[in-house]
Amino acid sequence: MKTARLGNYLRFLALASLALSAASCGGDDDHHDEEGAHSGAVCAPGSTLSYESFGHTFMETYCTRCHSNAVTGDMRQGAPADHNFNTLAGILVMADHIDEHAAAGPNAVNTAMPPSDPKPTEDERRKLGEWLACEAADQDDGGTSDGGGTTSEGGRGDR
Repeated sequence: MKTARLGNYLRFLALASLALSAASCGGDDDHHDEEGAHSGAVCAPGSTLSYESFGHTFMETYCTRCHSNAVTGDMRQGAPADHNFNTLAGILVMADHIDEHAAAGPNAVNTAMPPSDPKPTEDERRKLGEWLACEAADQDDGGTSDGGGTTSEGGRGDR
């Protein structure tokens, strides 16, 4: 009986250790690992936000200092190895996660990421939410929507 309890305790410690080691990119915010709520942002009709016009610059400015496959080891500041935002594909895989940590919309203004300066303004966070919603809409319709409900050849931003 004691062996079973000890085994359960050791498994608990191992899981707790893994959870603690998954801390996000370091900085000055003690709450940077808390998950926020989905922002509720939607793709506005006629939105012109695309990876080329917004997403790439936003990610380069605020995210890829830790979240890039070109950044390794301690330079990632604890960012998980599978959270790489230097490509559109890497962003799309984690779009919901990004929304819950950094985007703003009618339901939430998520400010957990980035945990250190420079940080985006609320307006930039709202654009991030809108852009992610537009990219999700493109993915849902096979990449043929321009995010504003119209169809264009090759989709928004011709990835």
